[in-house]
Amino acid sequence: MDSDSGLRRGVESRLEFIEFRLFWEGHVNRSDLIEVFGVSINQASTDLNRYLGLAEANMVYDKSARTYVRSSTFTPVFHQPDASQYLSQLRSLSDGIIAADDSWIGGLPSFACVPTPARGVSSKILRAIVTAIKRHEAIEVFYQSMSSPEPAWRWIEPHALVFDGFRWHARAHCPRSSAFKDFVLSRITDTRSSKPAEARPSGDREWEEHVELQIAPHPALSAGQRKAIELDYGMERGVTTIPVRRALLYYALKRLGLDTDPAARSPQDQQIVLLNCRDIDIGSKGVIE
Repeated sequence: MDSDSGLRRGVESRLEFIEFRLFWEGHVNRSDLIEVFGVSINQASTDLNRYLGLAEANMVYDKSARTYVRSSTFTPVFHQPDASQYLSQLRSLSDGIIAADDSWIGGLPSFACVPTPARGVSSKILRAIVTAIKRHEAIEVFYQSMSSPEPAWRWIEPHALVFDGFRWHARAHCPRSSAFKDFVLSRITDTRSSKPAEARPSGDREWEEHVELQIAPHPALSAGQRKAIELDYGMERGVTTIPVRRALLYYALKRLGLDTDPAARSPQDQQIVLLNCRDIDIGSKGVIE
């Protein structure tokens, strides 16, 4: 299938890879294409020549190093450099989500990520929940609730998956309590029957409603410290706005360290404040069953 650029997807992907390596590594050669895509030497040469024909000013051949290097006039054509994407690859490597061979990063920099506990989500359980969401079905799950001493079979009507920054939930209607709640996926140990769901996802008002968190540096910080925080959060004129579903508000505030009174910690520890706390009712709690 052809892409919007008129190039076959495989070809365009390799041209994007060439540009990725040029931007982040400063060089690219045939062996890079062969190693990552498993193409022949002739195909790798063809891809490099094709790239030169489309973006001749972006790279030059260094005879001494026997590789193509990024030129001083380099301008992206196929790949838009994204720092978040690069760092996400590093995190995926650290978490074991992808192997080094699957990453486009060539010379990996030394890096480390703070480890997080592995969540025991079963692939079979996840497949059942995803299937129920897609089919708009209720599913019977064997679930360990923190409000009950023992696990039990119960019906839930999932309509979305939620990541709170640490673990995955199923956002679902609970027929037992006639309310929408979050069910931790790792606490579901088995599934069995399914049937058409009765509740509509649109009935989950907290899921449908979006609120905006207006974040600013703590006013008690020095001018230099406030500027550093502005850069950390990509703020403009000292403020950044973070959109969030109301159903995830509790998790968002907790992750940002805004779920407690700012005065309870020093400005250097708190670092940011919520400007519009009176407008968004931060008293609402996440409902985890």
